[in-house]
Amino acid sequence: MTKIAIVSHGCAKNLIDSELMFGLLVKNGFEVSLDEINSDIVIVNTCSFICDAERESVKSILELVDSGKKVIVTGCLSQKHAGELKESIPELSAVVGTTDFLKLPEIINKIIKDEEYIEEVNQTPDYIYPENIERQQITMGASSYLKIAEGCNYNCGYCIIPHLRGKYHSRSIENIVQEAKELANKGVTELILIAQDTSYYGMDLYKEPKLAELLEELNKIDGICWIRIMYTHPAMINDKLLETIAKLDKVVKYIDIPLQHSHPEMLKRMNRPSFDYRELISKIRAKIPNVAIRTAFITGYPAETEEEFEHLYHFIEDMEFDKLGVFQYSREKGTPSYSMKPQITAKVKKERQKKLMTLQQQISFEKNKAKIGQILPCIIEGFSDTGEVVARTQYDAPEVDGVVHIQTTEAVVPGDIENVKIIDADAYDLIGEIV
Repeated sequence: MTKIAIVSHGCAKNLIDSELMFGLLVKNGFEVSLDEINSDIVIVNTCSFICDAERESVKSILELVDSGKKVIVTGCLSQKHAGELKESIPELSAVVGTTDFLKLPEIINKIIKDEEYIEEVNQTPDYIYPENIERQQITMGASSYLKIAEGCNYNCGYCIIPHLRGKYHSRSIENIVQEAKELANKGVTELILIAQDTSYYGMDLYKEPKLAELLEELNKIDGICWIRIMYTHPAMINDKLLETIAKLDKVVKYIDIPLQHSHPEMLKRMNRPSFDYRELISKIRAKIPNVAIRTAFITGYPAETEEEFEHLYHFIEDMEFDKLGVFQYSREKGTPSYSMKPQITAKVKKERQKKLMTLQQQISFEKNKAKIGQILPCIIEGFSDTGEVVARTQYDAPEVDGVVHIQTTEAVVPGDIENVKIIDADAYDLIGEIV
């Protein structure tokens, strides 16, 4: 039997697509694994959000082609560069767009029969979550991502995603809850809700935001201990949502809200909501006691002046965010900002990023030091190579935030919630002991 492997690049949303592809192929009788070395056909699910992500995907494709594999390229890179990909890498067996992966069984059968290059890329992508496919999870552990919607109705100046994924489509509350119950039955204890914008959830399907109602239903599921919300949008944060997060015991007191900038003129150029973010952050903290706020900013967006950058620096200094990422602006064809002038030099973008991250490192260190002596519930993730237990507080999302290192001889199980006394800290991680 022909052996097929899947290689996944990019964000958690892309990971779920890879898991859906896995499930689709298993459902259709194919032998699928993550072992690209011993496979005949390799599906590379790619990312194309920024240049660095594209380079990583292309490197992976070239290595597989050079090793003699038949390669199918799926995902955002395919959607963005379909014709160019085949021209640049003529050995490719197929290129499949973001909303065309349901055709993979048919495409693979054609490749097995040695049919020539196949291209399936819808030029007007419209992603509808395939509810009839059971995800085959690539990574199993205490936590699992749960995609509640796909696509985006915004048109941020730097972002290509709406062109690659189409309009916003919410899944129904019933379907999401059913999948969450299935994940709980598999031993998942933390659900991480994702979408291009989770706070927009329900607007298309129910004609009003329904994230609060979804949280209410997920909170009832036995076996689920923590529910985490990622990728909210500042325009959609309302009192009802904040009050729901505050009152539900399983919803962690953590909000991920990428703000991208603070200066009103910069926000207008980015085509982002331009209002007083200080007031928004104050409201979040007032409504949800002890909340941790994660955000992200872009440096070097076209025409960013020194004054606008300093505005952002002082905003971060004053707001003292718990978690923060800073990204250098990446110029992407097809976005409104591509042709904006003046473009900021790579040197200036890098300097500004470094300055903000140095500031945040100081803020993060002070916040972590303040946790020393506290007893915090922590989810056990696993074990390090040295035998340490690796855990996370409710204030840390997997992969992007810090962890808690625990030296213990006690038997612990990944997924369990343990009370941990924090005994030391650095800028990003904590050290604790089980109590």
